[in-house]
Amino acid sequence: MALSQGLYQKQLQKLSPQQIQLMKLLQVPTAILEERIKEEMEENPALELDEEGHEDEYDEANDEFKDKETEEFETEGSADEYENIDISEYVNDGDDEVGDYKLRDENYPELDDSRVIPHKVETGFNELMLEQLGQLNLDEHQQKVAEQIIGNLDDDGYLRREIASIVDDLAFRQNIETSEEDIGQLVLQIQQFDPPGICARNLQECLLLQLERKLDEGIHVEMAIKVLEKYFEEFTKKHYEKIQRGLDLSDEQLREIINQIIKLNPKPAGNIGASGKVENYVVPDFFIYNNNGKLELTLNSKNAPDLRISEGYRDMLKEYDRGSKKDKRQKEAVLFIKQKIDAAKWFIDAIKQRQNTLLNTMEAIMNYQHDFFISGDETSLRPMILKYIAEATNLDISTISRVANSKFVQTEFGTYRLKFFFSESLQTDSGEEVSTREVKKILSDLIEGENKKHPLSDERLTELLQEKGYNIARRTVAKYREQLNISVARLRKQL
Repeated sequence: MALSQGLYQKQLQKLSPQQIQLMKLLQVPTAILEERIKEEMEENPALELDEEGHEDEYDEANDEFKDKETEEFETEGSADEYENIDISEYVNDGDDEVGDYKLRDENYPELDDSRVIPHKVETGFNELMLEQLGQLNLDEHQQKVAEQIIGNLDDDGYLRREIASIVDDLAFRQNIETSEEDIGQLVLQIQQFDPPGICARNLQECLLLQLERKLDEGIHVEMAIKVLEKYFEEFTKKHYEKIQRGLDLSDEQLREIINQIIKLNPKPAGNIGASGKVENYVVPDFFIYNNNGKLELTLNSKNAPDLRISEGYRDMLKEYDRGSKKDKRQKEAVLFIKQKIDAAKWFIDAIKQRQNTLLNTMEAIMNYQHDFFISGDETSLRPMILKYIAEATNLDISTISRVANSKFVQTEFGTYRLKFFFSESLQTDSGEEVSTREVKKILSDLIEGENKKHPLSDERLTELLQEKGYNIARRTVAKYREQLNISVARLRKQL
């Protein structure tokens, strides 16, 4: 086979460090943004909160570092590498620029805490696990291994890390020798902690752990365990008829089994302390108010913290600048401080860009779904896909997706995740395009109002929707019903 050489052009998109940081920050909900900022300040002492309340505003026009790539330096090399460091842009004898580089927007003043839906402050998940660990009779070696296991539990309470990797972590980081078998035994003990389902390796194990705690509640629990053990994939895909045939279950038995399983918690740590503040205690990112027919959008003030570069770091650079000839160690110290200040500037800028991106996205959604925010009527929602908002904001679709999937808006009609407002379109008999959200709402209302002794079949639901002018197929009705987590008619039947 002959080999050939040639030149080819290939267009690649490379994200800058600032863009990567912004993408990560966009996914952070308001409820844990403070924690994320605290983590950044712990890692970078050049970043700090402006607790003194300086009145100086950050002047973007004079920010020489906005959208500017910072040079990368190596900490080892010839002394000449450090001669080119210009620290004048990091030190300033006045009180503007670096020392007071901060984020503040007077258009979005701090909100009254009473307008924010609070989340509970409880014992954290990790603390709760350690408390229960203290009740086990473990030696010092087992205690350290068990603490490592608990430290690897994610926010939902799952042990996602491979046991072999935990063995390696203990050996290399703590010089503790152990085996996979020893860790496996400790995992089994931790799985008996509360809440049930903790320390599971996957969803199937999590649900089974919870059912095993309920074995004394009757035969339906035992049958539910059998379903999850033998037909887990079928259950997740709602292939109930295959399960029913395989286990020879009656409609009533299948209904009871489904009820047992859907009552379980797929995220056992989701309602414990700090781990549960996003899922169970929603802190809205936005507030929309109807002021005599005019919609007003406000960003939660927690998204606009007052951040600035540490005065101490600026002073250290001043001291180094006043010195005469610097040795290599001093130059490396200057480089270290410069890099920390750059990192702090990047973070502050990313926080501000996050704020602007959130506002632009929510404003576009509010304008597009204006009728809903005025009336609260779900049937007034217009078909809306990510592309529409991306075009309205000149942002990338992936950026809109990150915002929509992790942010909430509080209205006078309730608090909604932003992705609630996105839906495909369906055409009516008159040719009008309506939101699939509207169709689902009508479908839900039809089922809610049905005679439970004679529930409506998918065929009948299709007929009723078509009578209302919605051009829809039976298979589409079945799909929407499943997306609404509504069972088929025979399982909804009540004797």
